[in-house]
Amino acid sequence: MATEQPTATAPPTGAATATAAGDATAVAHPNIALIKYWGKRDERLVLPWTDSLSMTLDVFPTTTRVRLDPAAGQDTVTLDGVPLEGEPRRRVVAFLDLVRERAGRPARAVVETGNTVPTGAGLASSASGFAALAAAASAAYGLGLDATGLSRLARRGSGSASRSVFGGFAIWHAGQPDHGADPDLGSYAEPVPVPVDELDPALVVAVVDAGPKAVSSREAMRRTVDTSPLYRPWAASSQADLADMREALRRADLDAVGEVAERNALGMHATMLAARPAVRYLSAATVTVLDAVLELRRSGVSAWATMDAGPNVKVLCRRAEADRVAGVVREAVRSGSVHIAGPGPAARLLDADA
Repeated sequence: MATEQPTATAPPTGAATATAAGDATAVAHPNIALIKYWGKRDERLVLPWTDSLSMTLDVFPTTTRVRLDPAAGQDTVTLDGVPLEGEPRRRVVAFLDLVRERAGRPARAVVETGNTVPTGAGLASSASGFAALAAAASAAYGLGLDATGLSRLARRGSGSASRSVFGGFAIWHAGQPDHGADPDLGSYAEPVPVPVDELDPALVVAVVDAGPKAVSSREAMRRTVDTSPLYRPWAASSQADLADMREALRRADLDAVGEVAERNALGMHATMLAARPAVRYLSAATVTVLDAVLELRRSGVSAWATMDAGPNVKVLCRRAEADRVAGVVREAVRSGSVHIAGPGPAARLLDADA
């Protein structure tokens, strides 16, 4: 009998000792959206125009430690041992300011992050990064959030991080513009029950370019929403795609899941190409991988492509066929790297002595 994915829970209360000392470490994994998040209706609260649905991966974890330092005059933030500067540092400090405001604790913090996913390359590094930061910071500052509250908090750092709070498949609700007096409450992620054993999904991740993007996702979103004549029609069709996706997942129909995911992703990139000026993340290597995926399908292999805001391609397939798909994609990529991922775990706190 097939088993459904486990429901994600809030980070374990066993980290209470770390919280009391103002020191907590968390790990989170990136997620890949099968129904895309693209475009904000509220920049400050990070509220999207549309709902989105994703699969958290079991590769590329981010580990973040947050340690309070009441004697410090400013936050210390490092990524892989290197001090963050500029906009990346500003985003982390702004997020910590939000946590401090909610906790009523003004202490500055030392933040140490280790990333195993290429940063800024369209591989959801901000999702795992801010999910881990949200879990560690909320524990260190003693917020005591449940999983829904943690998802709302992670959203304020990076929208897709709201989904990385959960393992397996998750849906991020856009919420309603008139959600009472506080629109923040209506936008959060939650798990989607999926018969994972029947679906048997894998994602083959083709890293054709691990370098940072020339145009950030934030800038690309703004430009697309503001100038692309295709954006509104895509947003409307995305809601229909979401309904089709949820039904396909319920039936554990991998081909239907892949078909919906691929059309949703290609539609999103079409909105960018129609922006003024255009945002083009697809490279020649990207197109080569897309062609290889199409040839796999023509040969009878269930393989479907999806892409985030970057040149790298993720190929949805059955786990039993993942090695074959990876071999074909690796031949197409040549100078890049290829990884096989399955559904991954929820964000969690690590024990102080781990």
